[in-house]
Amino acid sequence: MVASVSASAFFPVSSSSSSSSSSTSSLTGSTNPSSNLLGKGADSLDARGLMAKPASSSGGLQVKVNAQAATRVNGSKVGLKTDTNKLEDAPFIPSSAPRTFYNQLPDWSVLLAAITTIFLAAEKQWTLIDWKAEAPDMLSDAFGLGKIIENGLLYRQNFSIRSYEIGADQTASIETLMNHLQETALNHVKCAGLLGNGFGSTPEMSKMNLIWVVTKMQVLVEHYPSWGDVIEVDTWAAASGKNGMRRDWHVRDWQTGQTVMRASSNWVMMNKHMRLSKFPEEVRAEIEPYFMECAPVIDDDNRKLPKLDDDTADHVRNGLTPRWSDLDVNQHVNNVKYIGWILESAPISILESHELASMTLEYRRECGRDSVLQSLTSVSNNCSDGSEELPIECQHLLRIEGGSEIVKGRTEWRPKKRGPVPAGSP
Repeated sequence: MVASVSASAFFPVSSSSSSSSSSTSSLTGSTNPSSNLLGKGADSLDARGLMAKPASSSGGLQVKVNAQAATRVNGSKVGLKTDTNKLEDAPFIPSSAPRTFYNQLPDWSVLLAAITTIFLAAEKQWTLIDWKAEAPDMLSDAFGLGKIIENGLLYRQNFSIRSYEIGADQTASIETLMNHLQETALNHVKCAGLLGNGFGSTPEMSKMNLIWVVTKMQVLVEHYPSWGDVIEVDTWAAASGKNGMRRDWHVRDWQTGQTVMRASSNWVMMNKHMRLSKFPEEVRAEIEPYFMECAPVIDDDNRKLPKLDDDTADHVRNGLTPRWSDLDVNQHVNNVKYIGWILESAPISILESHELASMTLEYRRECGRDSVLQSLTSVSNNCSDGSEELPIECQHLLRIEGGSEIVKGRTEWRPKKRGPVPAGSP
């Protein structure tokens, strides 16, 4: 009968129906102590809207009504809540307003408040998601995977310079920038759907156990970004002779558009036994559609690198060994690591007063994890003699101790700028 009582709170009940229900409840009152009895008509209601039916001789259960503060719904007072020995929920019946379905509905203010809260929270989240449209000078897509543009031939990705990527000059190190170049090259291959099982190898190259190996790298650095700066890296590939590939990069400051650095590299295919391989037609068919027909971003430096040995070197650093973290997935030392080893033998006086402006590296062979290396450097100008304002050129050699050459290189250094670098300056 609780369901009947609840329904009567929202829909009018006729006198005959009430009388019938009352009679039934009276008969079952002695066995169902939770049943409530309502009056037969309007005459049986008290000023509060409810009145208990007196107990009859048939054993009907009398209901007590406890007064509570009246609740308002749509400006009208509603009935008070009844209380029995074990019954806590009783219907609300208006004392003055007409008994209609509308004014018997619960208070909608709580529901409206909940809806408002949800919409405010959603608006706040949408503002956080769409923040770069409102604040274009803020960080944008710095942690994304980049995108392919220019009809699928050019790949672009942004990087934020982290605190652990800067050095003593409070700017990004050359190794940091070179790692970003390598990352964009691999992501380009991946986004183009050409990534096989090897490190940058295409599916056809993986079938033939072929890998890409860099043979030459040229880099021009116009200025070094600082912590929190966002750089935008563009990269693309092109043919290089009959059996090679060229990959170029152009790095800009994301906010100002100022060029940060440019780089160009040449690559050849080798098998996993480190023997030079021709360009298989199956591989050519895979990657040639992604080649751009354009000149290198840096003019090729064809100057011959001079021979460097113990007699001609000014500075030598011995005992350099690869760590496990220096190896790539092909169990070879990452080519970026070679740059750090080359600079190990550069004199500290140059590092303190000058910054690296350009470098040309020629890779001769791979280095294994058990190799012990030696770094040699010769300097054309010695900045310790008072020539701190002059550019400096150095020759470098990285080799296995007493053995084969790994990398030969040339670096050019410019005096460090004093104070902040003006926007738009190189």
